[in-house]
Amino acid sequence: QMQLVESGGGLVQAGGSLKLSCAASGRTFSDFRMAWFRQVPAKEREFVAGIDWKGTYTYYADSVKGRFAISRDNALNTVYLQMNSLKSDDTAVYYCAAANSWGSLYHLSTYNYWGRGTQVTVSA
Repeated sequence: QMQLVESGGGLVQAGGSLKLSCAASGRTFSDFRMAWFRQVPAKEREFVAGIDWKGTYTYYADSVKGRFAISRDNALNTVYLQMNSLKSDDTAVYYCAAANSWGSLYHLSTYNYWGRGTQVTVSA
């Protein structure tokens, strides 16, 4: 089993920044591709950003391109999401996810493990 624990969420004004962290334990972190998803009530969980095993390739939803950056530190077993120029539409619970199977990083079903989430609230 892999445990994923998110941190760094909170309340921020529109235009501000936050950096989320996700600490992994229990499995070999570098064996997993990692991603961030987000969810608001009554909506499906949606892909935000993904990263490959070594951090060479990153992938983003169109809605966050140019504003968010995903990165990882395999020595610290941690994946990050730097969020800049935040908008009220970014308000959601943000989840960290890990995948050691092949499949599109954009799809929920690719992921084997999920964190419990951290709330991000952007005030207008």
